[in-house]
Amino acid sequence: MPMLKKYPFYIRATIILFGLILCSYALANLRDILVPFSFALFLAILLNPLVDRLLAWKVPRVPAIALALLAAIITIAAVWYFLAMQMMHFTSQLPALERKATDLVSKLQQRLAQKIPMDKQNQYIAEAKAGIKPLIAQTLGTVAGSLSTAFLLPIYTFLLLYYKTLILNFLYEIFAEENAAEVRTVLQRVRGSIQSYMYGLLLEGLIVATMNTIALFILGVPYAILLGIMGAILNVLPFFGGILAALLPMVVATITKDGFHTQVWIAISYIVIQFIDNHFLIPYIVSSKVKINALISIVAVLLGAAVWGLSGMFLAIPFIGILKIIFDRIPEMQPWGRLLGDQLPTRSKVRGRASVRLVK
Repeated sequence: MPMLKKYPFYIRATIILFGLILCSYALANLRDILVPFSFALFLAILLNPLVDRLLAWKVPRVPAIALALLAAIITIAAVWYFLAMQMMHFTSQLPALERKATDLVSKLQQRLAQKIPMDKQNQYIAEAKAGIKPLIAQTLGTVAGSLSTAFLLPIYTFLLLYYKTLILNFLYEIFAEENAAEVRTVLQRVRGSIQSYMYGLLLEGLIVATMNTIALFILGVPYAILLGIMGAILNVLPFFGGILAALLPMVVATITKDGFHTQVWIAISYIVIQFIDNHFLIPYIVSSKVKINALISIVAVLLGAAVWGLSGMFLAIPFIGILKIIFDRIPEMQPWGRLLGDQLPTRSKVRGRASVRLVK
């Protein structure tokens, strides 16, 4: 960084931009390897306290890692099995739902026929179906990628936990000896932030899924458990997730129920749940050190989706949080750390004159 400052700004900007493009290209082409490795890294950090507890009980390293990994696999498999059973029940009702949706579309076309000719409406529907086909193909590709992730995830996790000491020693040794304490602090904060983020996120997701399911049960929306859990999963995505979580039960209610009062109550219920989540659950339960401002969160999620698809959307925020922790500890990178953070400065630094107050 100090060497780059000797060059004009346009040269530095070009080098940085070229480096970002090259990095994005490499990440996109190595997604089949890096996506399961990234999930395994987070899972290894989550399981590390359990492994340390088993080691403290004099359990040998390999059995300790195997027991912790087995507990994680059983938990994940149980959740996936429950969701799969709910999804199978949902798909068994698809023909009836499709007939109801076709009837609704026909009625809507008849109402719109006075303003939009039928041939024009059919053209719009055909274009919409053509646009959905790539989305279905991408979804199937995501499912296939998740199968490879499920195969590689336990292997990567086991090896990361087994070679933990080797990896940490490597990170200490590649830096100068006088920076060893700083490296140790960064690693501890990264581990603590990820554990805080993931543990808090799991508890928050459980509470949100419960509230979603109860609200849908009260409103009589079919498949309340499946829609409630899917809403909690989508809620992980900032801003977009909450909207998608509410749209799913509203679509199901539109197909399965007459009138629109149920959809209105779904919208009201999800707004209340979002208010509780944003003002109580996230500040007091998640209590994460991963505090990224709204602008960076949206950009990070969109970039993650462009590079790694759906997996990238979920991994974007934790990775940006790790970068912020690293940037905050490096003097040359601290402006970038402040840019990523959610603290709004009260004064603007103006070179050569007194600071100007921005927020009163």
